Amino acid sequence: MTDANVVGVGMTAFGVHGSTLPDLFAEAALPALDDAGATADVVDAFYLGNAMGGQIEGESHLAPTLASHVGLAGVPCQRYEDACATSSNAFKNAVRAVEAGQHDVVLVGGVERCSPETGKETDAMTRIFASAAHGAYERPTGLTFPGVFALLTKRHMHEYGTTPEQLAAVAVKNHRHGSLNPRAHFGSETTVDEVLSGPVVADPFRLHDCCPFSDGAAAAVVASADAAETLSGDPVRVAGVGHATDIVPIADKAHPSATQAARDAAGQAYEAAGVGPDDVDVVELHDCFTGAEVLATEALGLVEDGEGGPAAAAGRTSLGGEIPVNPSGGLKAKGHPIGATGVAQVVELTEQLRGDADRRQVEAADVGLAHNLGGDAATTIVSVLESVPRRDSDQRGEVAR
Repeated sequence: MTDANVVGVGMTAFGVHGSTLPDLFAEAALPALDDAGATADVVDAFYLGNAMGGQIEGESHLAPTLASHVGLAGVPCQRYEDACATSSNAFKNAVRAVEAGQHDVVLVGGVERCSPETGKETDAMTRIFASAAHGAYERPTGLTFPGVFALLTKRHMHEYGTTPEQLAAVAVKNHRHGSLNPRAHFGSETTVDEVLSGPVVADPFRLHDCCPFSDGAAAAVVASADAAETLSGDPVRVAGVGHATDIVPIADKAHPSATQAARDAAGQAYEAAGVGPDDVDVVELHDCFTGAEVLATEALGLVEDGEGGPAAAAGRTSLGGEIPVNPSGGLKAKGHPIGATGVAQVVELTEQLRGDADRRQVEAADVGLAHNLGGDAATTIVSVLESVPRRDSDQRGEVAR
């Protein structure tokens, strides 16, 4: 086994793009290769995350197409689909391939065009995800994807007294963070009153409790320890990855608000990395809804069960707080191009651990955690990344040939 390292990252702004999927992906992939100091001939494989290309774009065999578009024709390619955890799954498999010695350098990334303005059907994403529930047992009752998380959150409110104001504080925090991120879909701040006065989507969620669908792409170059030495990008070590799956449908879960897959995946990642929640300095987690962030901060062990809402309202999860969560703005403000979201979290953490996050930089960030879920929190992937000492220019290897 060898260490896997992120040695280069690239990412588009999230929002509305008129580019084709290949062009949009190239806007992230080529900068990632440049950041790594890697030419196309040193890349051994390409792992792609794309969830909706077949349904929205009519493009179902994207990995070879995108590889050719960015100059990687001929390398082994694989496309992954795991709902909102799509590119985290691609990242996990890239890391595993490098750790096992199967590949030395892998380009991994995600891309999606799913904003209403650019979808071939203007309501396609809304229609698909409104019905993202168990086809036999939940969808016939009218349960929607927002409805699933609304049920989880309502149960949490019942058990712990979490309030709508505390949920709104999550949105306020992430919009404030997003205002510091030039790549965020929504860079404007909001207030608790504005969140609470919005139209109801699925009780207790109002409009500003819900993340947008976005267009965008993100990419990372994953390299073995030996390969990283020959490249010029500053490495960040992938210390541990966990992947777990919970029961579907929601009625069969042992505890609706516990999001057990996140707890199991986090335990695996912490054990592999040799760290615990108290060692984590910065977190990028899957806040598709404000309630999802509350549940995740507890499942990851960042706060005690029942304290997710109060922690957000007290500023404990804000920049400058005890454990900054979603300094990028999260899905809520940064945006959510489904197939790109997981790798986008890796991009943000890499910049944080390198000290390159500008106005949203978390002070002395050495350990970062990414949490990305798919479906009704059924599939969850948790990755722990660690900083390594930055190399001076004369310590960096020549680009490998």
